[in-house]
Amino acid sequence: MAARVLNVNVGVLGHIDSGKTALARALSTTGSTAAFDRAPQSRARGITLDLGFSCLRTALPPQLGPGPGELQFTLVDCPGHASLIRTIIGGAQIIDLMMLVIDVTKGMQTQSAECLVIGQIACQKMVVVLNKIDLLPEEKRQSAIEKMTKKMQKTLENTKFCGCPIVAVAAKPGGPEAPESENPLGVSELIEVLKSQAYLPSRDPSGHFLMAVDHCFSIKGQGTVMTGTILSGSVSLGDNVEIPALKVTKKVKSMQMFHTPVTCAMQGDRVGICVTQFDPKLLERGLICTPDSLHTIHAAIISLEKIQYFRGALQTKAKFHITVGHETVMGRVMFFSPAPADFNEEIQENVFDFERDYLYQEEYLSKDSVSSEENKENNQAGEVQLPRQQWALLEFEKPVTCPKLCLVIGSKLDTDIHANTCRLAFHGVLLQGMEDKNYSETFLPKLKVYKLKHKEGQVERVMDDYSVIGRSLFKKETNIQIFVGLKVKLSTGEDGIIDGGFGQSGKFKIRIPDGLKPETKMLLTVASKKKSKGGKGDMTKEDESSKNDSAQPVTISLSFKRYVFDTQKKMIQS
Repeated sequence: MAARVLNVNVGVLGHIDSGKTALARALSTTGSTAAFDRAPQSRARGITLDLGFSCLRTALPPQLGPGPGELQFTLVDCPGHASLIRTIIGGAQIIDLMMLVIDVTKGMQTQSAECLVIGQIACQKMVVVLNKIDLLPEEKRQSAIEKMTKKMQKTLENTKFCGCPIVAVAAKPGGPEAPESENPLGVSELIEVLKSQAYLPSRDPSGHFLMAVDHCFSIKGQGTVMTGTILSGSVSLGDNVEIPALKVTKKVKSMQMFHTPVTCAMQGDRVGICVTQFDPKLLERGLICTPDSLHTIHAAIISLEKIQYFRGALQTKAKFHITVGHETVMGRVMFFSPAPADFNEEIQENVFDFERDYLYQEEYLSKDSVSSEENKENNQAGEVQLPRQQWALLEFEKPVTCPKLCLVIGSKLDTDIHANTCRLAFHGVLLQGMEDKNYSETFLPKLKVYKLKHKEGQVERVMDDYSVIGRSLFKKETNIQIFVGLKVKLSTGEDGIIDGGFGQSGKFKIRIPDGLKPETKMLLTVASKKKSKGGKGDMTKEDESSKNDSAQPVTISLSFKRYVFDTQKKMIQS
């Protein structure tokens, strides 16, 4: 029986020129597709343009179980160039353990911080690698390494990677031009640390097969090879797999893992799958799956959290770059929360309840967000109460193909790449996709998101004990008929009901079922006398005092809620 091979995917992330590719090369024993900047455009520009994969095999450490076997680290070398962050996000979703590579002479840089954010979202464990220690003068080397180690520990204090191992290396002493005979420093110590951090990632061969393809090429006389990492399920020789982007299904002819033929592969494995011929240019990267198991969606509901390092508010109606699976598209967002009474309810994991009412938000609510009018309305006390869970409706500019419950990241990738700022804005889980192109008619009306509306007007005069005339609540051209029957409240405490329009200038009649209080009547009578008296000679002292008494007019408040996607725009009062 062949010795078992346990595969752990290790992401090599960091700022451009921190030496990630050199580190992957120093660690690797077997290179695979795109490894070590083989692509001509990568070599020409001297930077990694795509995810490069290679592997390192070592004896199985004792914490991973008894018996013979090998531990295979699949190293995913992610590009560090700012404009390639989309690729990094795609890579991070297939990573079990992350190596954050830091240039020891520079410390944390903008993209190192963004990689750290991606790691916090997508990864459980991390090792920090301080690279290029050969550039430090030998007599000061140790103290400089200790200083940078302390700095990194401080940076990681409030993250989930607090206390993670920090290892100092020189992956390519003397830099890229140095002869190959120069031995790397610290790499064997790093391998031991990686072995100590390795764990049994949860792997499940059941469920639909789904694979993230990152390279595609053809082999004459054999077919087309797609290489990638299996995200879920398993695949065997002879299976049919669907390429949703091309709307075709192909048969699996052969499979390899790092140049070794295999008959089946499962979740977490990195594999090359050869299928019957098609043009590899049509599929640079994307997903392949069990036939009919993926959806192509035009919009989605996600549950989300803001990324704490993102500066600025997340506004409803704003556009973001939305990364879903391996695709990044532009999308518009609308944020919403539970109704204020439910702000403290338990978080609903991985489900969305269409029976509930939700409150529309002008922006994602966070400590630093200015509470919107509606929130002030709900928080008279002044302190902003935050919901435990918030959601967003995403509307994509072009459809995306993805599984349900996949990771979603929203970013502002058009921010100046030289600005020292985090461009990742939020992350979340896709709960519900909308496959119908006409989702705004067929699907959105089921989504019960409401806005609280509040209008104020004034009582103009009393008609009798049970009715008053109001003004300034509606514009002249408003059709008052649609407001008939809605409840209003007077600032003096009485409840009223809008009875209909009065005249042509937007005035209206209010019925007070329980009658006006005597003091309200008096207040309004004084006020109307004031008006009729206005401008008749000089005022006496008594007039002055009574004017001050009635300086506060009686206001009328009308509050109702309206569902954002209700085609009839009904006004609802509880």
